[in-house]
Amino acid sequence: MTDSPSFLFTLLSFLLVIGPLVFIHEMGHYLVGRWFGVHAETFSIGFGKELTAWHDRRGTRWRIAALPLGGYVKFAGDMNAASQSDPAWLELPANERNRCFPAKPLWQRALIVAAGPIINLLFAALVLAGFAYVYGDNVTPAKVGEVVSGSPGEKAGLHAGDRILAIDGQAITLFPELNKAVMSRLPGDKVTLQVERDGAGFEVPLVLGTRVEKDNFGNIYRLPQIGVRAVDPVQRDVSLLEAPIVGLRRTGELVGVMVHGLADILTGRRAVSELGGPLKIAQISGEQASLGPQAFIAFLALVSINLGFINLLPIPMLDGGHLFFYGIEAIQRRPVSARFQEIAFRSGLALLLGLMIFVTVNDLGSFGLWRGLSGLIG
Repeated sequence: MTDSPSFLFTLLSFLLVIGPLVFIHEMGHYLVGRWFGVHAETFSIGFGKELTAWHDRRGTRWRIAALPLGGYVKFAGDMNAASQSDPAWLELPANERNRCFPAKPLWQRALIVAAGPIINLLFAALVLAGFAYVYGDNVTPAKVGEVVSGSPGEKAGLHAGDRILAIDGQAITLFPELNKAVMSRLPGDKVTLQVERDGAGFEVPLVLGTRVEKDNFGNIYRLPQIGVRAVDPVQRDVSLLEAPIVGLRRTGELVGVMVHGLADILTGRRAVSELGGPLKIAQISGEQASLGPQAFIAFLALVSINLGFINLLPIPMLDGGHLFFYGIEAIQRRPVSARFQEIAFRSGLALLLGLMIFVTVNDLGSFGLWRGLSGLIG
């Protein structure tokens, strides 16, 4: 088993993950805002106490703050870092008013807001495209090479040589697709496989089993399994022109996994204890960095997708919350009332703070803190 990275190494790795991803997220807002002629007053990496700052020739204040858990771009006409409109912008001279964010058409404001999450997703797609170009694309057919003894697959009657065509009606052609379909479910879930054997098709119902895995750092995972292994893996070379398409496809697949996971948590199929926060991200950042550049860059792409996805959720204070209000504005042809937005932003802030506290408690629990305290008390 590999020793866990030191605290300093973990901290530096975390900063190397969060810092660049927050920067490109906010740079998306900033660049599209500039494209539409909006003046950016502040570009901040981090929140809280200012560590260092400088002004550029356009009058934008660039700052690095003490709490590196996010960032913001404050445009002219914004009242605060949450991009709530400041009524005072209406009193500005016409030439200054035209540089304010609230003065821009709805579609421009929506693009400025959406640019942050989108650039996170595009960054991840670029990284995954690079991996596809260097390592190729796994096109191993969904054909059973071996059935694990005692597994659900063996009990259900699967044989080596069987070709799996679908799982619960979802078409399957490649073994990686089968793996993704199984991993999106839970141990104990009932599934139905469409199988082809010697040219004949038939259905195989089974209950997914549990595969316990331990990584190099002693973390234990309980994963769903059928209990079949693939034939010899087949890697297909990916051209430079095709790589971006593969990168976008893999990004879309990972977003789908996140949507499915969130839905499972909201419906109670998965425990909320599976949610992780900054401390968990820091831990995994250190672990992946210690495994080498390839593992660290792959993790960077995964966190970037996560950051883009979360920010698109329709929660006030997040980019998705602003886009939700813009959607309402487009339908009713007038902005949402300032009073309603104020209530929504306060509620969104309370929700996010509560969620942050919850996932931090979760993280501490996963590190064994509460077990240790209960042992001391008991």
